[in-house]
Amino acid sequence: MRGDLDRPDATDPRADLEYGTVPRLVRAAAERYGPAEAVAEGRHRLTYAQLGERVERAAAACVAAGVAPGDRVALWAPNTTDWITAALGAVTAGAVLVPVNTRFKGGETADVLRRTRARLLFVTGTFLGTSYVASLRRAAREGTGRGPLPGLPHLEQVVVLSGDAPEAFVTWEEFLAAGEAVPVGAVRARADAVRPTDPSDIIFTSGTTGRPKGAVITHAQTLRAYAVWSALAGLAPGDRYLIVNPFFHTFGYKAGIIACLLRGATMIPQPVFGVPTALAHIAAERVTVLPGPPTLHQQLLDHPERARYDLRSLRLVVTGAAVVPLRLVERLRAELGVATVLTAYGLSESSGIATMCRRDDPPQTVAATSGRAVPGTEIRIADSEGRAVAAGTAGEVLVRGYHVMSGYYEDPPATAEVLTPDGWLRTGDIGVLDGDGNLRITDRLKDMFIVGGFNVYPAEIEQLLARHPDVAEAAVVGIPDPRLGEVGKAYAVRRPGSVLTSGELIAWARREMANYKVPREVAFVAALPRNASGKVVKGELRRGGPGAGTGSRLPTR
Repeated sequence: MRGDLDRPDATDPRADLEYGTVPRLVRAAAERYGPAEAVAEGRHRLTYAQLGERVERAAAACVAAGVAPGDRVALWAPNTTDWITAALGAVTAGAVLVPVNTRFKGGETADVLRRTRARLLFVTGTFLGTSYVASLRRAAREGTGRGPLPGLPHLEQVVVLSGDAPEAFVTWEEFLAAGEAVPVGAVRARADAVRPTDPSDIIFTSGTTGRPKGAVITHAQTLRAYAVWSALAGLAPGDRYLIVNPFFHTFGYKAGIIACLLRGATMIPQPVFGVPTALAHIAAERVTVLPGPPTLHQQLLDHPERARYDLRSLRLVVTGAAVVPLRLVERLRAELGVATVLTAYGLSESSGIATMCRRDDPPQTVAATSGRAVPGTEIRIADSEGRAVAAGTAGEVLVRGYHVMSGYYEDPPATAEVLTPDGWLRTGDIGVLDGDGNLRITDRLKDMFIVGGFNVYPAEIEQLLARHPDVAEAAVVGIPDPRLGEVGKAYAVRRPGSVLTSGELIAWARREMANYKVPREVAFVAALPRNASGKVVKGELRRGGPGAGTGSRLPTR
């Protein structure tokens, strides 16, 4: 099924040619929307003209730091104005941006930095009570590198996005000051040398092997995809966009920052999703646009203090990543007066977009499907041999289009597993197309489940749990959770003689992996159920497991 060109004037599949690259988009936005408010973060406000100046200043500092075109620059920080400036500055200097998940622990981040050979890292100071700098230093303290972190030999500089930085690191202001000697002309020459076909970012995701993989996306792919996304969503100049989706994710960075730059909307970054904070932001900032996972909107609707806030400014909600109850769509429209509620489907490997509902779709279509293929995209439902199946028949979802990644960063074997010779991306999701081409995701071929909007891959957690000295093996499945949608439940086999408790294993997991990956329940079993070929039968685990022994549930928070 090929995406229709609903409104060719607004969804021109060659819209990327207007700007060509992200650096040129930033400059064009500064000129086109100059006095309009670009970023609103508490008392700190930036117009588009001021944002353009700050991005050039950050780009100059990157040049002064020795960042060369094509170098990887990583960013490990929550949603803030500094994230926006640092990211766009690095890309303007010709670097390839590597956003890092803020829920990662030091070891997980060090692995990404090591594999991409990142030359420069921007990192937050303390976030959610954790010192990211200390966590990274512990993970990379051993090695032969001469830079600030011995275990990361390619990392030459670490910039702490705060007023304080430990020895061998630099503060954000010190970093910017070092770029003042770089002429504006040199920065613009560097920006103009970036080509539309150059990689703009590497978005890391986890696979069923448990090894994170980085999807490589170009400037042209990003701009074309989010010109289409913005047009289909109806994003417009003057919109005020509360961005609670993390910037390290495509939904936050591209459907947030890039989309706002394309359309002249105001970005309102929120570092952590909290319902009271979101309600206050919507009321005080007159927020009009609020994309996010269904759990986010459900929590807003159900919050006991909701009536105290004026939410009438909201006009656009874009959601996805999970089944959307029809009741949720109806409540958003009836109780909050949201005129447009849309659902969409995509993954990092397809630049975050593949299908999307249209603004005139009925509520039943929005709730029951993820819409139809976006312009310039083909969707196929295939059997195990890759052959297309009839409408209404379940199969693996395949995607083909201009926005599909060139491959996983320096990982040809993994790339070959998901990209076919004729350009189809094997998503690993099971879905059905209806007669109108609307896609309904029915299952996840790779057992992935979603915790509060974060994709969780059981194989990765299983490998981490197996590192515990008292765990012989483990299997993880997703189970329903009223707040987060789904959470992980682990079935573990103790080693002989072990008296490990579920609470101890959960506490250990909290120290070893990002919080959303931590199983909320653990059940100990004598053996995992397996089929004749030796594979774990996860269907049996989802139905209640093979006679669980002692168990415990961790409260979600």
